[in-house]
Amino acid sequence: MTEFKRIAPEQAHSLRQEGAVVVDIRDPQTFALNHITDSTHLDNHSLHGFITAADLDKPVVVVCYHGNSSQSAAAYLVSQGFSDVYSMDGGFELWRATFPAETSQA
Repeated sequence: MTEFKRIAPEQAHSLRQEGAVVVDIRDPQTFALNHITDSTHLDNHSLHGFITAADLDKPVVVVCYHGNSSQSAAAYLVSQGFSDVYSMDGGFELWRATFPAETSQA
């Protein structure tokens, strides 16, 4: 994959169950209040460490608030060598509405 793919929460849910890494790029305070269970918070401070430690071939699903900012972040991860990257349409807000039991607080 040379480009990221946009996917619905249902597809993201399936990928997550198959072992994909879910990264949440919302601000730290919002992430702490509620996020997709077992997701990783990713920001400018943690990005370098995430990239250097990551399996570049493992699927990565990028989540933001509503599915807009995640597209830029997904494109960036592709440019850094990740081969299987997805941006979740609708963001965390649609995930929360679709899978309310699969969210957590920090």
